[in-house]
Amino acid sequence: MDKIVIKDLEVDAHVGVTAVERTQPQRLLITVELERDLAEAGRSDSEAATTRYDVVADMIHKIVHDRPYKLIEALVAEIAETILTRKLAVAVMVEAKKFSIPRSQYVSVQIHRTQ
Repeated sequence: MDKIVIKDLEVDAHVGVTAVERTQPQRLLITVELERDLAEAGRSDSEAATTRYDVVADMIHKIVHDRPYKLIEALVAEIAETILTRKLAVAVMVEAKKFSIPRSQYVSVQIHRTQ
């Protein structure tokens, strides 16, 4: 299956288990892989035959800023569900990287969902 990939989209999210952790926004990097048939887009060079990645990026920013999340698992699930509900892909992988564990590069949650 073909893919459109947005890698490490930087967002500031109010996320964390404790209320104190959620008071200040934390930097997250969001990666999405949108699986869909891109053959027609390749043949026709038509924007209507693909998924606009600027629309997906704006949607991710809106989801992140709409409400605080205790778990990044809930955040990535919401992003995946929205992408599939809006029929922007037939399958999606969403990963969120959080920089909260000392002496580690990051912790991440990655999910894969299909319609």
